[in-house]
Amino acid sequence: MAMDGESRDVREEEAPIHGDVLEAVFSHVPLIDLVSPCFVSKAWKRTVSSCLRSFKTVKPWLIVYTLCTRSTYVTTAHAYDPRSHVWIEIKRPQIKYVSAVRSSHSTLLYVLSASKFSFSFDPLHLKWHHADSPRVWRTDPIVAVVGHLIVIAGGVCDFENDPLAVEIYDLETRTWATCQSMPIKLKDSAAATWLSVAVNDRKMFVTEKSSSIMYSFDPNTMNWEGPYDLRPDPCMFFSAIVFVGDRLILVGLIGDAENVKSVKMWEVNGEPFECREVGVMPTVMVEKLRGENSELASIGVSAAGDLVYIYKPSEPEEVVVWEFGGGEGRWRSVRNTIVNDGNRMGRFVFSCSEVRIDDLQKAFGLENWKFTVKSN
Repeated sequence: MAMDGESRDVREEEAPIHGDVLEAVFSHVPLIDLVSPCFVSKAWKRTVSSCLRSFKTVKPWLIVYTLCTRSTYVTTAHAYDPRSHVWIEIKRPQIKYVSAVRSSHSTLLYVLSASKFSFSFDPLHLKWHHADSPRVWRTDPIVAVVGHLIVIAGGVCDFENDPLAVEIYDLETRTWATCQSMPIKLKDSAAATWLSVAVNDRKMFVTEKSSSIMYSFDPNTMNWEGPYDLRPDPCMFFSAIVFVGDRLILVGLIGDAENVKSVKMWEVNGEPFECREVGVMPTVMVEKLRGENSELASIGVSAAGDLVYIYKPSEPEEVVVWEFGGGEGRWRSVRNTIVNDGNRMGRFVFSCSEVRIDDLQKAFGLENWKFTVKSN
């Protein structure tokens, strides 16, 4: 039977989108908006998975929590999705923390008080775990998750006997254990303010930010090793360490706080932990990091997967992103649209996580969780 022109137009309008065309469409859709298509049909779910696996892969999010200046509450949470180059507002149930929320080695959030230790390390911090507080009272410790063990070291209150005390919490037995104290050379800097922490699945690495002296700690044997000198440039005055995949990366400020000449990246290769330069931040991005106050005394660093986010803790209006891909890596800068006149004087807590579509599906299934792409 012949069809007239109007009937053909209707058929063409109703033709389904599938295959490479649908995958190309999904590549332009923010990750949070790909959750719903997964429930349209099995074919669409497979296409979403294929797109995220090979066409436009998922990249680690930078998650920023804003704390109220007059309380310990997290007032807002936002995330930057580098795959889609968008900022996302995360509306979540309000949690009334006993003390301030802090972050450690990119993925861990924790709250520590005299009576309770609460922590979360899943990508979106959907689940919080609670334990009794450590035996030693601490105000600014370094905290790290290594496998099923959580290490808390230093940051001890003045009236405690051992300023270098180390305790380990076992997630499986839910018990605390005391172990070998931190090295005596860290006595004057045994706090999160002065130390940078990075972890892999076996050890915790601790570096003094000013001297770049590093120690490693194995929570299974409860032994410290070091010191190791990680100062590859004599003009480096501040440093931080992160893991990028399975590579230990050293980030350093060169020059002085009032005249930062460059920001460099080194890969730290095995014992005796020799440093190989793998990146230099473009000058224009260094200037953006300085902000309105040209002094750059320190930087914050968060990392996951192959991405490293670098920001100025006191003025985080600009975030510089370094993607390790061999050679010099790739650099870009992102305007932090979260910072405004209303929260500029507040405190920001940064974390970095490899957020997958499964993580978002879990969040979407919880009550009072909502994700919204912010307009630039």
